[in-house]
Amino acid sequence: MNILITGANGQLGNEMRRVSQNSADHYVFTDVAELDITDIEAVRAMVKQEEVSVIVNCAAYTNVDKAEDDENFADLLNNKAVANLAKVAKEQDATLIHISTDYVFGGNLNNTPCREDEATNPLGVYGRTKLRGEQALLEAGCRYLIFRTAWLYSSFGGNFVKTMRRLTAERESLNVVFDQVGTPTYAGDLALLIYNVIEKRQFETNQGIYHFSNEGVISWYDFAKEICEMSGNQCSIKPCHSNEFPSKVKRPSFSVLDKTKVKETFGVEIPYWKDSLKRCINELKTQEQ
Repeated sequence: MNILITGANGQLGNEMRRVSQNSADHYVFTDVAELDITDIEAVRAMVKQEEVSVIVNCAAYTNVDKAEDDENFADLLNNKAVANLAKVAKEQDATLIHISTDYVFGGNLNNTPCREDEATNPLGVYGRTKLRGEQALLEAGCRYLIFRTAWLYSSFGGNFVKTMRRLTAERESLNVVFDQVGTPTYAGDLALLIYNVIEKRQFETNQGIYHFSNEGVISWYDFAKEICEMSGNQCSIKPCHSNEFPSKVKRPSFSVLDKTKVKETFGVEIPYWKDSLKRCINELKTQEQ
C-alpha cells in the first residue's frame, strides 16, 4: 500500500519518517518543495501517480501568534489545503488522516477534559482556521480520521522543549506561566499511533475524530521545571500569570483532551508525559554530543 505524507519536514512528519522505516508499505514523504498542497491539481497528480491509498496530512500553519496578523495564509494552509486533500482523497477512494488541535476548543470552563463530541469554540485565528479545515474535510465526504493533539514537541524543529533547554542553560532565572494547563504530546508517540493504525489497517473501519496527547495534566510552568531539571540546567524558574506576557492571542486556560475514545478504539496504552519527555531529552543530548 502507498502512503503519502505531507509536511514531512516538520516535527510529526520527521517522526513519521522514523517510525515507518521498516514498514512493508511504501511511504512517499513530501513537503512544499515536492508538493504544494494548496494546488489541487498538484495534489491530484501526485495521488494518481503514486497510487496513494492513505494520505497523512502533517502540514499546517502552526504559529499561533503570527496567525493573528496573517489569517489569509493560515486559512490557506489549515483550511483550503485540507479541502484539497479531502476532495482528492474522495475522488481516488483514499483515506485522509488529518492532524488537528486542542485550539478548536476555547478551553473547558469546568476544568474537565474535552471530549471529541463537545462544542468547539476557538479563541483565535489559528483555532478558527484549524476548525474550518476539519469542517472542510467532513464536507468532502472522504474516508477520514482526525487526530486532535496539543503541546506538540520533538527533537525536530522548533518547540517549547528545545526553547526551554536553551533558555534555562543561558539564564539564571525565568518566568513561565502557571495559569494555562494542558498535556504535552511527544510527536514520536503520535507518529507511532498513526503508523500502527495504518499497519493494522484500523483506518478502514474506524472513521471519526480522536483526541491524543500524552497522559497527565500540568501547567507550562511545571513543564518548564521538568525540562530544566532533566537537562541538568540550574536556572531558577518562577511561576507567573499569563497577563504578564501580553499577546494578541487568548489562549485556553484549561485544554486537557479526553483520550478515552482513542484508547478504547485502537487499544493503545499512552505514555505518561514525563516518560516521553525523558526519551526526547535523552535523544537531544545524544544529538548534541
